[in-house]
Amino acid sequence: MSEPASISSGIAARYATAIFEIAKESNALGNLEPNVADLTAALEASEELRGLISSPLVSRDEQEKAIAAVSQKMGLETVLKDGLALMAQKRRLFVLPQLLTQLSALISEEKGEVTAEVTSAKALTKTQSEKLSKTLAARVGKTVKINATVDEELIGGLVVKVGSKMIDTSIRSKLNSLQNAMKEVG
Repeated sequence: MSEPASISSGIAARYATAIFEIAKESNALGNLEPNVADLTAALEASEELRGLISSPLVSRDEQEKAIAAVSQKMGLETVLKDGLALMAQKRRLFVLPQLLTQLSALISEEKGEVTAEVTSAKALTKTQSEKLSKTLAARVGKTVKINATVDEELIGGLVVKVGSKMIDTSIRSKLNSLQNAMKEVG
């Protein structure tokens, strides 16, 4: 990890832990989870919001007013609203994507959930997703949330990452293995 990325994730981790702990003490975790999901979706959808949090041309005051307006409009939990305002005052809004990832992980850990990153050649149906979630839950011993993405280059099969474990059953992987085996033979 590069030094700036490491610094950003460290900043995000401190803010995420603080927001999480305050929300936990005030019994607001149930409301915080949908707020994190909504804010993540808003960041992905709005180029303007991404520009607001990352542009050095936007002043502290402008960032603070804008993030307060966004927080108000989205009806964010007070602890998250206050955390974002503090981040704007300190010029730390650029770590918002990492903060949301960290918060999501802390909330999942608190609930005894784990997230599986699943990449497939075609979009999984709801039935396939549920079956995979149950299978992984039986193996991991925790509730599993599926974060699915599509990569058509896999040709077929799945690549599943749960924590530090990875299961690659993709056709692309099998073809690469076969290609390597043939190189060794001939």
